[in-house]
Amino acid sequence: MAKKQFKAESKRLMDLMINSIYTHKEIFLREIISNASDAIDKLCYLSLTDSNVGLSRADFGIRVDIDKDARTITVTDNGIGMTKEEMESNLGVIARSGSFQFKSEMAQEEKDKADIDIIGQFGVGFYSAFMVADHVTLTSRKYGEATGAKWESDGADGYTISDCDKDTVGTQVIMHLKSDTDDERYSEYLDTWRVKELIKKYSDYVRWPIRMDVEHYESKETGETEEDGTPKTEYVKTMQEETVNSMVPIWQRAKSEVTDDDCKAFYKDKFHDMEEPLAVIRVNAEGLVSYNAILFVPARAPYDFYTRDFQPGLQLYSSGVMIMDRCADLLPECFRFVRGVVDSPDLSLNISREMLQHNRQLKVIASNLEKKIKGELKRLLENEKETYAKFWKAFGLQIKYGVVSEYGAKKDLLKDLLVYENSFGDALMSLEEYTAQMPEEQKLIYIAAGETAQRAASLPQAEQVLDAGYGILYMTNDVDDFVIRLLDTYNDKKFCNISVDDLGLESDSDKSETEQKTEENKELLTFVKDTLGEEVTDVRLSHKLKSHPVCLTTEGEITLEMEKYFNSLPGSEGAAMKARKVLELNGGHAAFEALQKAYAEDQEKAAKLSKILLAQAKLIAGIPLEDPSAYAELVCGLF
Repeated sequence: MAKKQFKAESKRLMDLMINSIYTHKEIFLREIISNASDAIDKLCYLSLTDSNVGLSRADFGIRVDIDKDARTITVTDNGIGMTKEEMESNLGVIARSGSFQFKSEMAQEEKDKADIDIIGQFGVGFYSAFMVADHVTLTSRKYGEATGAKWESDGADGYTISDCDKDTVGTQVIMHLKSDTDDERYSEYLDTWRVKELIKKYSDYVRWPIRMDVEHYESKETGETEEDGTPKTEYVKTMQEETVNSMVPIWQRAKSEVTDDDCKAFYKDKFHDMEEPLAVIRVNAEGLVSYNAILFVPARAPYDFYTRDFQPGLQLYSSGVMIMDRCADLLPECFRFVRGVVDSPDLSLNISREMLQHNRQLKVIASNLEKKIKGELKRLLENEKETYAKFWKAFGLQIKYGVVSEYGAKKDLLKDLLVYENSFGDALMSLEEYTAQMPEEQKLIYIAAGETAQRAASLPQAEQVLDAGYGILYMTNDVDDFVIRLLDTYNDKKFCNISVDDLGLESDSDKSETEQKTEENKELLTFVKDTLGEEVTDVRLSHKLKSHPVCLTTEGEITLEMEKYFNSLPGSEGAAMKARKVLELNGGHAAFEALQKAYAEDQEKAAKLSKILLAQAKLIAGIPLEDPSAYAELVCGLF
């Protein structure tokens, strides 16, 4: 029988499809099973109006058989089947889909599709078999026909179609696997456990039962005895038919049928986590894009979460069939910690990762999920503070990174989720909570940066703010400084970094007194600055200090915290970025009086005091001294 050639430049299309559209060869079984599911869907739909079908829902199913000796995998269904003409039409022209046409016809007739869901749309899935097979035989008998038809092909070279005898309605696909090579081991798909694994991974939620013979080992007495007299046993392999897919995914069930405990159990099993998730988010959306989703907020970050090795993303399904194990395009980077499943019948199985990135439906889903996740986290913050504290401990840093990434593109989305330790004694306080308790006369949101909340609270500049009766939020991560600069304001209240900005608490009389004292000590301040050289940009009398003798502030865009961060980066060697440091002295403190006296009587001692005061300011600010021994000698030299 002469071979027929594929139409529509099928040789080139098939090569493109095998090498480009599908990233992993293992999905071939998913595609063949999906086609079988589609065929059963069609016959099941027909049985609603045709009593001659003679099959109930319980009668439908898919069978997978493995023959290691013959190197074949066979997938059999009892679906609607195909005629020779349909084989010619559907399998002779790549990228024509009978499933898509059937779906369109149902829509045009406005019939009830309540339980019919056609997976395939582009018509190229069947040809994925040629990624692993060098010969494919398809036999089928259409419902209502007396005889069957056979389609055979070795690949892009062409195909043959002939009549054949087939006792039952449905389709059987026999794939003869390629020989192993140095680069590819096709024989792995002849192992029962591997095929079962692929069905569980990609087709676990196909609505029809997928059955196959699975190896079992049973202990059996041999009739002999061991040396100690106990019966000798051996393990005997038996093959038992099993339904290997679960069929009804939890995310497609009504919320009334699934408890939170069911969802948490599903999460622990699906994502191999010993701990229950902090939150469960269920979505059942209908509209321009219909989809079901079940999302989870884990209780702790994976060990590699903040590394390049971590792979974010949600599992993406189309009508219960997996498209992608980790679809990162469904989550914004700031919510990369979320795990879960999205299932949409509007997405085609036959779609590449590159095509997904530009898929309109996917972008709509991603946008909706972003709002859902934000809403659930905000609910936890407002109603379950302890749970939110656990979340913040695990993923708070990720939320902060999300604020500053992409030049603050997500700052408005995330600002309400930020929480900080604070001077009020509350474990964590949001920006909304802080501004809500601000007295009417308070104009600024005060923040203090330090390695810990305790270090931030001990900054000399904090004293004046606290004495005024205002609270302070403590910033303890390197990224906090960048977060606050990007936000700039919250609820029309401007942020005030107590180490950098004007506190706005000095009265006019206080300012005048400071200015007058500065003028009186102009020569002394110049002397201190000259003594310290490039270590400081300026030396001035402070209007921020009350009981403390000294503090270190900065001028310009680079703060002390930014300098610490950049200097901590690998390869910076202290030369990345430098803050313009300002040494502020308390003109009313005994230490300043001692400095004045030394300057008038012993300028060598005044120089030593200047260096000691700078060293103290650095230590208070959390900046390590370059030469602690020299500092110790300066202090001891005063005795």
